[in-house]
Amino acid sequence: MKSTSFRFALSAMACVLGLGTFSAQAAERWNMTVEQPDGNFITAVARDFSKDVESATAGELQIRIHANSVLFKRPEVKRAVQTGQVQVGDVLMSVLGNEDPIYEVDSVPFLARSYDEAQKLWAVSRPAVEARLAKQGIKLLYAMPWSPQSIYSKTPISSMADFKGMKFRAYNPATSRMTELMGAIPTVIQTGEIPQAFSTGMISGMLTSPTTGVDSQAWDFSTYYYDVKAFIPKNFVIVNARAFKRLPETAQQAVLDAAARAEKRGWEIAQAKTGELVKTLAANGMQVADSAPEAVEAGFQQIGQTMVEEWLQKSGADGKAIIDAYQN
Repeated sequence: MKSTSFRFALSAMACVLGLGTFSAQAAERWNMTVEQPDGNFITAVARDFSKDVESATAGELQIRIHANSVLFKRPEVKRAVQTGQVQVGDVLMSVLGNEDPIYEVDSVPFLARSYDEAQKLWAVSRPAVEARLAKQGIKLLYAMPWSPQSIYSKTPISSMADFKGMKFRAYNPATSRMTELMGAIPTVIQTGEIPQAFSTGMISGMLTSPTTGVDSQAWDFSTYYYDVKAFIPKNFVIVNARAFKRLPETAQQAVLDAAARAEKRGWEIAQAKTGELVKTLAANGMQVADSAPEAVEAGFQQIGQTMVEEWLQKSGADGKAIIDAYQN
């Protein structure tokens, strides 16, 4: 009798241990490719999102962050998520502008130049973005802004004529077109290649955020910064829809809730950091101007009007609906 009881106890213990092992094996592990290095606030928000998800799911879902584009470069991220090569990806939304102009609405120059305006524009454009991603098996989790895009130059800028013939960095279709309208020569340069591109003469000017300026130590290769706030682009975080649907419903909701918190935190951090970053540029010797000279600002306003009209022609009824909702 004792022997039978002992065998039963051993069997029960083995069963419990087996269930514990199964639970450990059942923990879902995802990879997330992130564009920027660890010091960047967009990467910091991604890491907080990952920790938040793991905590909210009691370890049921773990997301490993791979920063600085070590898994996939910017042009590859969306396709990698869509095909399941990686479950989650962080990418600059407007880089998809050649695929569909709706993705570059936040990068139409001089349309939204403050964080309040950018949030309003995102609120009215998000449904169209989500619908396009959903058709391709992708779910949008959250989006957060960069600091406003402004001008860096090796030489002083006093009129639009100073841009003529300048080799100017472009990183998406919108910035390429803006560069052309400025009279400069667009040159596609990835973020990590900026210092070398300046030092080798591939470019002598760029439009980018103070975030990227600090990350790349722009003071080593550029002298002038004009805080024109041309537009405020966003990175968005997307997940493979099939991978998301395979999660238990409770885990799905935990991910969505963590994403909502990440988006709120991301907008708050971006606004708080922007002023600090501009001060860092000045502290390291860059000549910082709060705005462009009046003649240059007038030229930018004309470029903005042209590019809104061109974007509306490309984006059709959906684009018009977004602009109408934003302006009204």
